[in-house]
Amino acid sequence: MENMLFKYKNEYPPAKGSLLISEPHLPDYNFERSVIFLCEHNEKGSFGLVLNKLSDFTLNQLVDVPLSYKVGLGGPVEPNTLHFLFRNNATIEDSIQVGSQIYWGGNYEQLIAWQTITGASADVLFFMGYSGWSEGQLQDEIDKNSWIVFPEATEQLVFNTRKENMWKDILNEMGGRYALYANYPADPRLN
Repeated sequence: MENMLFKYKNEYPPAKGSLLISEPHLPDYNFERSVIFLCEHNEKGSFGLVLNKLSDFTLNQLVDVPLSYKVGLGGPVEPNTLHFLFRNNATIEDSIQVGSQIYWGGNYEQLIAWQTITGASADVLFFMGYSGWSEGQLQDEIDKNSWIVFPEATEQLVFNTRKENMWKDILNEMGGRYALYANYPADPRLN
């Protein structure tokens, strides 16, 4: 259903390394006030990870590792899979650069060894599941005003912004009418 309240033309197309900011009243529980980092976007589809939703699990509760890092909810697709983003590439084999100083995936054992040695928990984010769109699906949702595209997320924004404030902070940073959206109540009936 097309969103009739929020009519805006996205100034930027979705691309690898950009963010998708959900419109204030997106009627999908999985993506309510979500910020998604796009790891891949091409003619075949899109793949991203929700940055601002945490699970109730730590990494050592899910896999046998000595790291008690919080694990995010990357999205509703294949929730039994584990994904990761990291910065300051520690020469992790098979990782893919998806933004300025932001890398996705790669050799899991190398990443865990690097993290165990350095303890640099602020440099890596783990996620259960992912968000995915088939060919043309994401653009269709953007055309229906479900998503606002924020171009070229910085590693500071991805790794240093507090998760509970991220959605609002990014809209405020975008300014103008987006800053107004940041202050919309989650439930307009309570306004």
